[in-house]
Amino acid sequence: MKNTILSLLTILFGLSTVFAQSEKDSVKVHFRVSDTHIDPEYKGNGTTLDSIFSKLLADSISDPTHRLVGVKVTGAASPEGSVKFNRYLSEKRADAIFNEFRSRGLLADSMATFEYIGRDWQGLQREVEKDPNVPYQAEVLSLLEKINGSNPPSHPLADLKNLNGGVPYRYLLSRLFPDLRASRLSVEYERVYPFIEVPDFPLEYPDITMNLTGEILPRPFALGSVKECRPFYMGLKTNMLYDALLIPNIGAEFYVGKNVSLTADWMYGWWDRDRTHYYWRAYGGNLGARWWFGKEADEKPLTGHHLGIFAGVITYDFELGKGGIMGGIPRGTLWDRCNFISGIEYGYSLPVAKRLNIDFSLALGYMGGKYIKYEPKHGFYIWQSTHRLHWFGPTKAEISLVWLIGCDNYNRSKGGKK
Repeated sequence: MKNTILSLLTILFGLSTVFAQSEKDSVKVHFRVSDTHIDPEYKGNGTTLDSIFSKLLADSISDPTHRLVGVKVTGAASPEGSVKFNRYLSEKRADAIFNEFRSRGLLADSMATFEYIGRDWQGLQREVEKDPNVPYQAEVLSLLEKINGSNPPSHPLADLKNLNGGVPYRYLLSRLFPDLRASRLSVEYERVYPFIEVPDFPLEYPDITMNLTGEILPRPFALGSVKECRPFYMGLKTNMLYDALLIPNIGAEFYVGKNVSLTADWMYGWWDRDRTHYYWRAYGGNLGARWWFGKEADEKPLTGHHLGIFAGVITYDFELGKGGIMGGIPRGTLWDRCNFISGIEYGYSLPVAKRLNIDFSLALGYMGGKYIKYEPKHGFYIWQSTHRLHWFGPTKAEISLVWLIGCDNYNRSKGGKK
């Protein structure tokens, strides 16, 4: 009896090996430089994704032998750029391809494992080995073996750029780096084929009988829709210096891509006390554009250093009990009723909370137009003189509290993604 049971177990083990076969599918999508969003028109991404979507959807609905085992998601970046920014690109690119599958109800979060490569030096070495047209191929491979070895150089990117006068690097940058800006999703599953059902039959001993039947295991698919958020970066702000001067103001800033944002702001304070001849009035606004630069700006829009240009108009009326000054000519043409202002600004936006920044900036430029001086006498405001303003120097100062609005528009904690 003991020998018979051992024989039966051996047969069953062999059958399970034959009827459960492991298979894998994978898909790779490419990204543009410094981008983390999938462009269907770039490098055939749309066709590639549609093909794998159709296959997995058909397997999950019409094929009862399909059992998902696991999902591995890998994000990578080409070597140029900072280590921290390339790590950020790797994470976002991995999230992008996984969200494409998850939003279609094909994958469950619990089954995925993620790998963030950052600078893909190993991928670059594989591409160089396959391309005989790489200038100084042997020397490039020797350097890449050191970079990927146990004791890599301190500044691998600089070493690669300086190799043979930069000739190999320029070739790699234009020909091979685009294929490294990618993320890959690999799906591993089993094809489990049911055993053929056979009638009960007696074994050598009549007290032992067994029926060999197949059993279809449930598939761990999580069907349903997941709402995907498209990144959007906007800031609403108020200049606290103007607020302190009792001039309420509000501004808005919109990130349009490639480290560029557009700005608009408006102020309006219209205070007066006729009995004491006290006037504190100002209103006007600016339109401008900013270019963001530096490590912080590369890691997250609307953060870090910025240079900008702006232009606007302003009208004012200031009188503190005696003589007053008024910007623009009352009842004049549109161009006479205000002063014009323009300039170049530099600033820095400092994160202070998850959705709050403080923006410091100072502008130099030109302010021009007409203004008048007047005095209050006998219940009237008597015109004294008209002047033309030509001012070159500081034209705007800003310490603004900025509220960050939009999907993905928040300050990460130090130390990376949690």
